[in-house]
Amino acid sequence: MERKTPKIAPSILAADFARLGEEVRAAEAAGADLIHVDVMDGRFVPNLSMGPIVVEAIRPLTRLELDVHLMIVEPWSLLEAFARAGADLITVHVEACPDLADTIARIHGLGCRAGVAINPPTPVDALKGKLQGVDRVLVMSVNPGFGGQSFMPEVLDKVRQAVAWRQDAGLAFDIEIDGGIKTNTAPAALDAGCDVLVAGTAIFGQADYAACIAELRKRPA
Repeated sequence: MERKTPKIAPSILAADFARLGEEVRAAEAAGADLIHVDVMDGRFVPNLSMGPIVVEAIRPLTRLELDVHLMIVEPWSLLEAFARAGADLITVHVEACPDLADTIARIHGLGCRAGVAINPPTPVDALKGKLQGVDRVLVMSVNPGFGGQSFMPEVLDKVRQAVAWRQDAGLAFDIEIDGGIKTNTAPAALDAGCDVLVAGTAIFGQADYAACIAELRKRPA
Protein backbone atom coordinates (compact mmCIF):
# COMPACT_ATOMS: atom_id res chain seq x y z
CA MET A 1 0.00 0.00 0.00
CA GLU A 2 1.30 3.44 -0.94
CA ARG A 3 2.27 5.47 2.10
CA LYS A 4 0.99 8.99 2.62
CA THR A 5 3.19 12.04 2.30
CA PRO A 6 4.61 12.69 5.77
CA LYS A 7 3.42 15.75 7.66
CA ILE A 8 5.87 18.29 9.03
CA ALA A 9 5.15 20.01 12.36
CA PRO A 10 7.46 22.95 13.11
CA SER A 11 7.91 23.32 16.86
CA ILE A 12 7.55 26.94 17.95
CA LEU A 13 9.79 26.20 20.94
CA ALA A 14 12.63 26.90 18.48
CA ALA A 15 11.03 29.99 16.94
CA ASP A 16 12.05 33.59 17.55
CA PHE A 17 9.57 34.56 20.27
CA ALA A 18 10.09 38.25 19.59
CA ARG A 19 8.53 37.55 16.18
CA LEU A 20 6.30 34.59 17.02
CA GLY A 21 3.34 35.59 14.88
CA GLU A 22 5.59 36.14 11.86
CA GLU A 23 7.30 32.81 12.48
CA VAL A 24 3.99 30.92 12.55
CA ARG A 25 2.82 32.61 9.35
CA ALA A 26 6.17 31.90 7.69
CA ALA A 27 6.01 28.21 8.63
CA GLU A 28 2.53 27.91 7.13
CA ALA A 29 3.58 29.73 3.97
CA ALA A 30 6.58 27.40 3.68
CA GLY A 31 4.36 24.32 3.55
CA ALA A 32 4.10 23.17 7.17
CA ASP A 33 1.17 20.84 7.89
CA LEU A 34 0.65 21.68 11.57
CA ILE A 35 2.18 23.80 14.31
CA HIS A 36 3.62 21.99 17.33
CA VAL A 37 3.34 23.68 20.73
CA ASP A 38 5.54 22.27 23.51
CA VAL A 39 4.12 23.00 26.96
CA MET A 40 6.45 22.39 29.93
CA ASP A 41 5.68 22.97 33.60
CA GLY A 42 9.09 22.73 35.28
CA ARG A 43 7.89 19.62 37.13
CA PHE A 44 7.28 16.82 34.63
CA VAL A 45 10.33 18.13 32.77
CA PRO A 46 13.09 20.42 34.14
CA ASN A 47 12.13 23.43 32.05
CA LEU A 48 9.28 25.91 31.79
CA SER A 49 7.80 27.05 28.50
CA MET A 50 4.41 28.35 27.40
CA GLY A 51 0.78 28.19 28.42
CA PRO A 52 -2.69 28.62 26.93
CA ILE A 53 -2.12 32.32 26.32
CA VAL A 54 0.41 31.49 23.59
CA VAL A 55 -2.03 29.14 21.87
CA GLU A 56 -4.70 31.83 22.08
CA ALA A 57 -2.32 34.38 20.56
CA ILE A 58 -1.35 32.30 17.53
CA ARG A 59 -4.76 30.72 16.89
CA PRO A 60 -6.03 33.59 14.69
CA LEU A 61 -2.79 33.66 12.70
CA THR A 62 -2.95 30.23 11.07
CA ARG A 63 -5.41 27.77 9.62
CA LEU A 64 -3.09 24.89 10.48
CA GLU A 65 -3.75 22.38 13.23
CA LEU A 66 -2.36 23.48 16.58
CA ASP A 67 -0.74 20.34 17.97
CA VAL A 68 -0.39 20.96 21.72
CA HIS A 69 2.01 18.65 23.55
CA LEU A 70 1.53 18.75 27.33
CA MET A 71 4.74 17.80 29.12
CA ILE A 72 3.13 18.48 32.48
CA VAL A 73 1.92 16.71 35.61
CA GLU A 74 -1.84 16.39 36.10
CA PRO A 75 -2.56 17.37 32.48
CA TRP A 76 -6.30 16.96 32.96
CA SER A 77 -6.29 20.18 35.02
CA LEU A 78 -5.42 22.29 31.95
CA LEU A 79 -7.27 20.48 29.17
CA GLU A 80 -10.19 22.90 29.16
CA ALA A 81 -7.89 25.95 29.12
CA PHE A 82 -5.96 24.71 26.10
CA ALA A 83 -9.11 23.62 24.27
CA ARG A 84 -10.67 27.03 24.89
CA ALA A 85 -7.47 28.73 23.68
CA GLY A 86 -7.76 26.97 20.31
CA ALA A 87 -5.88 23.68 20.44
CA ASP A 88 -6.95 21.19 17.78
CA LEU A 89 -5.14 18.17 19.19
CA ILE A 90 -3.91 17.76 22.76
CA THR A 91 -1.26 15.16 23.59
CA VAL A 92 -0.65 13.95 27.14
CA HIS A 93 2.07 11.66 28.44
CA VAL A 94 1.30 8.09 29.41
CA GLU A 95 3.72 8.60 32.31
CA ALA A 96 1.53 11.43 33.68
CA CYS A 97 -1.88 9.76 33.28
CA PRO A 98 -2.83 6.97 35.69
CA ASP A 99 -6.17 6.70 33.86
CA LEU A 100 -5.25 7.38 30.25
CA ALA A 101 -8.63 6.35 28.87
CA ASP A 102 -10.40 8.90 31.07
CA THR A 103 -8.01 11.68 30.01
CA ILE A 104 -8.45 10.82 26.32
CA ALA A 105 -12.23 10.87 26.79
CA ARG A 106 -12.02 14.29 28.46
CA ILE A 107 -10.02 15.67 25.53
CA HIS A 108 -12.57 14.37 23.06
CA GLY A 109 -15.36 15.79 25.19
CA LEU A 110 -13.82 19.23 24.75
CA GLY A 111 -14.00 18.88 20.97
CA CYS A 112 -10.28 18.20 20.41
CA ARG A 113 -8.44 15.24 19.00
CA ALA A 114 -6.32 13.33 21.52
CA GLY A 115 -2.77 12.05 21.53
CA VAL A 116 -0.57 10.07 23.89
CA ALA A 117 3.20 10.52 24.20
CA ILE A 118 5.85 8.17 25.51
CA ASN A 119 9.34 9.05 26.76
CA PRO A 120 12.53 7.20 25.72
CA PRO A 121 13.05 5.32 29.04
CA THR A 122 9.43 4.12 29.21
CA PRO A 123 8.84 0.61 27.84
CA VAL A 124 6.54 0.61 24.85
CA ASP A 125 4.27 -1.89 26.63
CA ALA A 126 3.05 1.05 28.73
CA LEU A 127 0.87 1.79 25.69
CA LYS A 128 -0.25 -1.77 25.04
CA GLY A 129 -4.02 -2.11 24.99
CA LYS A 130 -4.49 1.64 25.62
CA LEU A 131 -4.64 3.03 22.09
CA GLN A 132 -8.34 2.60 21.37
CA GLY A 133 -9.73 6.06 20.69
CA VAL A 134 -6.29 7.68 20.47
CA ASP A 135 -5.78 9.93 17.43
CA ARG A 136 -2.00 10.28 17.63
CA VAL A 137 0.89 8.44 19.26
CA LEU A 138 3.89 10.67 19.90
CA VAL A 139 7.22 8.90 20.36
CA MET A 140 9.82 11.10 22.02
CA SER A 141 13.21 10.64 20.41
CA VAL A 142 15.01 12.73 23.06
CA ASN A 143 14.44 13.07 26.78
CA PRO A 144 11.88 15.89 26.92
CA GLY A 145 12.55 19.28 28.41
CA PHE A 146 15.12 20.95 26.19
CA GLY A 147 15.50 21.61 22.48
CA GLY A 148 18.60 20.85 20.44
CA GLN A 149 19.27 17.32 21.77
CA SER A 150 20.59 14.46 19.64
CA PHE A 151 18.19 11.94 18.12
CA MET A 152 17.96 8.55 19.90
CA PRO A 153 17.61 5.90 17.17
CA GLU A 154 16.72 3.15 19.64
CA VAL A 155 13.22 4.64 20.06
CA LEU A 156 12.37 3.63 16.51
CA ASP A 157 11.54 0.17 17.86
CA LYS A 158 8.62 1.86 19.67
CA VAL A 159 7.48 3.32 16.35
CA ARG A 160 7.59 -0.09 14.70
CA GLN A 161 5.61 -1.63 17.56
CA ALA A 162 2.98 1.13 17.32
CA VAL A 163 2.69 0.47 13.58
CA ALA A 164 2.14 -3.23 14.28
CA TRP A 165 -0.49 -2.58 16.96
CA ARG A 166 -2.30 -0.15 14.67
CA GLN A 167 -2.44 -2.70 11.90
CA ASP A 168 -3.37 -5.64 14.12
CA ALA A 169 -6.19 -3.76 15.88
CA GLY A 170 -7.45 -1.90 12.81
CA LEU A 171 -6.89 1.48 14.47
CA ALA A 172 -6.37 4.78 12.69
CA PHE A 173 -4.02 6.85 14.88
CA ASP A 174 -1.06 8.52 13.26
CA ILE A 175 2.47 8.28 14.65
CA GLU A 176 4.48 11.39 15.42
CA ILE A 177 8.12 11.66 16.46
CA ASP A 178 9.70 14.55 18.33
CA GLY A 179 13.33 15.24 19.16
CA GLY A 180 16.49 15.66 17.11
CA ILE A 181 14.65 15.46 13.79
CA LYS A 182 16.85 16.87 11.05
CA THR A 183 17.54 15.98 7.43
CA ASN A 184 19.98 13.24 8.48
CA THR A 185 17.59 11.60 10.99
CA ALA A 186 14.22 12.08 9.29
CA PRO A 187 14.71 9.23 6.76
CA ALA A 188 15.13 6.61 9.49
CA ALA A 189 12.03 7.91 11.31
CA LEU A 190 9.99 7.77 8.11
CA ASP A 191 11.29 4.31 7.26
CA ALA A 192 10.21 3.06 10.71
CA GLY A 193 6.66 4.25 10.05
CA CYS A 194 6.32 7.81 11.35
CA ASP A 195 3.56 9.92 9.81
CA VAL A 196 4.35 13.26 11.44
CA LEU A 197 7.80 14.76 12.07
CA VAL A 198 8.22 17.48 14.69
CA ALA A 199 11.16 19.72 13.84
CA GLY A 200 12.43 22.78 15.67
CA THR A 201 15.91 24.03 14.90
CA ALA A 202 15.86 22.13 11.60
CA ILE A 203 13.34 24.74 10.38
CA PHE A 204 13.28 27.82 12.59
CA GLY A 205 16.43 29.86 12.30
CA GLN A 206 17.27 28.45 8.88
CA ALA A 207 17.46 30.68 5.81
CA ASP A 208 14.77 28.93 3.76
CA TYR A 209 11.92 27.30 5.69
CA ALA A 210 10.29 25.91 2.56
CA ALA A 211 13.47 24.15 1.44
CA CYS A 212 13.96 22.69 4.93
CA ILE A 213 10.39 21.38 5.08
CA ALA A 214 10.65 19.87 1.60
CA GLU A 215 13.90 18.13 2.52
CA LEU A 216 12.46 16.70 5.75
CA ARG A 217 9.50 15.31 3.82
CA LYS A 218 11.62 13.18 1.50
CA ARG A 219 11.13 9.47 2.10
CA PRO A 220 14.08 7.04 2.04
CA ALA A 221 14.91 5.78 -1.45
